[in-house]
Amino acid sequence: MSYDYNTQRKRMALPEYGRNVQKMVDHIKTIEDRDERNRAAKTIISIMGNLNPHLRDIVDFKHKLWDHLALIANFDLDIDSPYPIPEPSKFVEKPRQVPYGQGDIRYLHYGRIIELMINAACEMEDGEEKEYLITLIVNQMKKSYITWNRGQVADEVIFTNLKQLSRGRLKITDGIKILEIKELIPQVKRKPAGKPHGKQQKPQFAKKKGYTRH
Repeated sequence: MSYDYNTQRKRMALPEYGRNVQKMVDHIKTIEDRDERNRAAKTIISIMGNLNPHLRDIVDFKHKLWDHLALIANFDLDIDSPYPIPEPSKFVEKPRQVPYGQGDIRYLHYGRIIELMINAACEMEDGEEKEYLITLIVNQMKKSYITWNRGQVADEVIFTNLKQLSRGRLKITDGIKILEIKELIPQVKRKPAGKPHGKQQKPQFAKKKGYTRH
């Protein structure tokens, strides 16, 4: 008995459409009559659209489906497509490298996000919302500092760094509180040591009737 494993089958260009669509596309390549081939292609396009309704929200929905049909057919399908057949290189083009803008981050352990949050807080009007945001910022700064440096840090250090990063624009009010380390980074509870397995051995000198220790 022979088994048909997926690993032994032909690789699918777009697995999201399934093996049956791939088989249908392979089949219409064998149809000699061009008109019949065109009708079969339109039927497959309709099936592909029903299988992926989320594509309907994409601009040029039909165009996208015909491009996918060409890709599934390995660009070897002679039909009258309503759209130009895409170039194969369009689908194998390497993505452009996205530059990572580290920039001039003053404190790497705080990261760019903290600096953006500080800048946003500087633009806010004084009030409860601004005070709440500053509280979130200083607590995240303390957590990042401890995680990065693996040590203790005084709250005054965090306040000083905040002042430096905000260029003195953010002030620490009485309503801003920094949590303790155990509140910022919960300690992992250790499992209690298990009892030794097996039967306990009897004492070397078993107490016998009539025997007295001296």
